[in-house]
Amino acid sequence: MVAGATIAAVAGFAAAPLVNAAPVTTGALRWAPCDHPDRPGADCATLTVPVDWAHPDGPTFGLAVARRQATEPGARVGSMVFGPGGPGDSGVKQVVSNIGRFSPEVRRRFDIVSFDPRGVGRSNPVTCSGDLLAQRPSPELASQADFDATLAYNKRLRADCRARTGPVFDHLDTAQTVQDLDALRAALGEARLTFHGSSYGTLLGAQYAEAHPRRVRAMVLESVMDHSVSTTREFLRSEATAAQDSFDEFVKWCDGNPACALHGRDVRTVWQGLLTRARLGELENPAEPGTPLSSADLVNVIAFKKFYTVDHAGLAEAIAAMASSSPIPASPTSVSPLPPTTPVFCADWRLPVRDHQEYASLVGVMNRTAPDLPSLLPIQMTTACLGAPTANPQHRLTAHGAPPILVSNALHDPATGYPWAVSVARQLGRSGVLLTYEGRGHGSVTRGPCMEHTVDGYLTDLTVPPRDTRCPAVPS
Repeated sequence: MVAGATIAAVAGFAAAPLVNAAPVTTGALRWAPCDHPDRPGADCATLTVPVDWAHPDGPTFGLAVARRQATEPGARVGSMVFGPGGPGDSGVKQVVSNIGRFSPEVRRRFDIVSFDPRGVGRSNPVTCSGDLLAQRPSPELASQADFDATLAYNKRLRADCRARTGPVFDHLDTAQTVQDLDALRAALGEARLTFHGSSYGTLLGAQYAEAHPRRVRAMVLESVMDHSVSTTREFLRSEATAAQDSFDEFVKWCDGNPACALHGRDVRTVWQGLLTRARLGELENPAEPGTPLSSADLVNVIAFKKFYTVDHAGLAEAIAAMASSSPIPASPTSVSPLPPTTPVFCADWRLPVRDHQEYASLVGVMNRTAPDLPSLLPIQMTTACLGAPTANPQHRLTAHGAPPILVSNALHDPATGYPWAVSVARQLGRSGVLLTYEGRGHGSVTRGPCMEHTVDGYLTDLTVPPRDTRCPAVPS
């Protein structure tokens, strides 16, 4: 996930639910081989959908779709649609280049289908001035003047992106994508949807079940976002708690594993030393020799991404190498630009911040909650959304009439903490079936035979596991 909102109050609005919108397409999907000769076997198509589902007869755009057909046609159940994460991940790329993320049984029994959500990849992507993106102010706001400057920059950037992207820019929220997904279900000829959403894609799945509960056949929500988290403070504290827990798990692993490059050393002290050097502009960026690495990029690029895949050994080696390197001459640092798809997040999350005083209080909450991980991405996303409208603000789920939905999460997920999965399963009521992976990482459905067999049985044969089923951790 990313898992970014605002001045005295966010200038947001709540769009009316689109639960009655009917799929509108220009015809059946016309499949042809994807133009990826090094990754053969995938077919691509374009689905025409409205820019705004509240006005289905208005302007349209093309939604990029890809599929890989079931490897055993005689055992085929139907199509399974994958909801990609991010926001900003390409579902087409997943199907074309990363089909291994799905189990052999799912690939055998289903056509695997996914798409680039609106604003992403080949689906009318959000396009912004590269020069303007590079001018992003530091997300670490030291004064009210910095706060005001960020508001002004965000306004300029939104105007630029809107002009370059076109009318889709104002309709990027997940409530709109829900109707894209229903149009895709209809175009695939499926009476009911079989769906697997990962990370940010779980928001799409949950809101689809809310809008169309009786059109769901089976649904897996993996690494779950809780869209009922209503306040900025609660959202940031939840995200910081999950991230710090993963850092603690890394320290625990290193302390107990002689193979760790930092074994026998005080990992937190070594890490804090790197943070200090990064803040001073004296830590060299391993990817760009001679240039300084910011503390924000040290946290989010070097460390946090390793927690996703539980690459503790790789993180320890990277920390050890940087700790043994000589300081470079102090110089100003810059933070990596946020992706152009940030407006998708802003359209789904109303996270108001009144002024610099409240911003500083929120930063204090995060730093107390995650003392080893300052400048986490969620506070950067919140800053990037200052002043942005929110078309699809947070609310509790109501999916009455939906069949059993499998809610899967690792106990130690750095981005979508386990309490979010517990909360979503409870909101789903009778439909929510919590499946717990007792290990680490972002993503869990293929982590070991227990998880894989449970999810496969549910998707293929609709075998619902006992509530609160738990699967043991496997070595990472």
